[in-house]
Amino acid sequence: MNISFFKIFLLCTFFAGSIYAQQDAMFTHYMNNTLAVNPAYAGSRDALTVTALHRSQWVGMAGAPMTQTITAHTPFKRDNIGIGLSLMNDRLGPINNTSLYFDFAYRLKLDEKSTLSMGMKAGLNFLNAKLNQLNLDEQNDQSFQNAGASVAPNFGFGLYYSRDRLFAGISSPRLLQNNLKPGAQPTIALREKRHYFIIAGYQFKINEQLEMKPTTLIKLTAGAPVQMDLTASFIWKNFLHLGAMFRTGDAFGVLAGYNITDQLLLSYSFDWSYRFQTVRYNGGSHEIMLRYDFIIISPQKIRSPRYF
Repeated sequence: MNISFFKIFLLCTFFAGSIYAQQDAMFTHYMNNTLAVNPAYAGSRDALTVTALHRSQWVGMAGAPMTQTITAHTPFKRDNIGIGLSLMNDRLGPINNTSLYFDFAYRLKLDEKSTLSMGMKAGLNFLNAKLNQLNLDEQNDQSFQNAGASVAPNFGFGLYYSRDRLFAGISSPRLLQNNLKPGAQPTIALREKRHYFIIAGYQFKINEQLEMKPTTLIKLTAGAPVQMDLTASFIWKNFLHLGAMFRTGDAFGVLAGYNITDQLLLSYSFDWSYRFQTVRYNGGSHEIMLRYDFIIISPQKIRSPRYF
């Protein structure tokens, strides 16, 4: 059976019992989409914050990954409690994975300028596999005749430390390694792998008009190489953001953002994958993010400007 590149990639990524790869969606805007991977971030902006993100990966390749996230979080009653909601939809060819999680964080004030948060998230993952929609060279292959859905609960944890211009966190958003078997008589199964994320950043003041914010996201999972995102952004007059990123073993790219108001941030990124598996088919990846802070507590408690 002569299977195309996409089908081979799909098999290796999701279904091969001896091959383990990173399953969680990736984000170039990880520093602005922290709640998607770390529940301890909930409530940290001292406002009701809503963030929407769309990522189109490897544009131009049939069945390429596409991801959307919507997160919302806020302090709750007291400053030391944060709650949130995380919704993610991740599609790769005929595989669609949707997750809905509730986030809770307890925020411990260490001193006047620093906070340590401990967070938990709990929710459901919905897997929908329509392998029978694939256009195969050999249409009678029983491994690809299956279609169906699977639902599995999961939970995760996180720690998040912030101090004025510094932040750092560690998390694992899905601790359970569920076996997802879509359909009544599944011929294949997807085993969820436990991922760990380490995130950190610092904002330096260069002069009265220009600041620099280097950030990093380190991704770890068993059976796959450690992957690191390295990003450096320059912020001019606290409203224009320009930066560059490098993802080890995968891609490099650029970011641009604009603070339309003090509460509204619009940002875009483009990255290009140089991996040998995708470089021939690579049209680049586009990501757009919109974040809005609905101020719901005393403005005197809002640090201005907000760095992360």
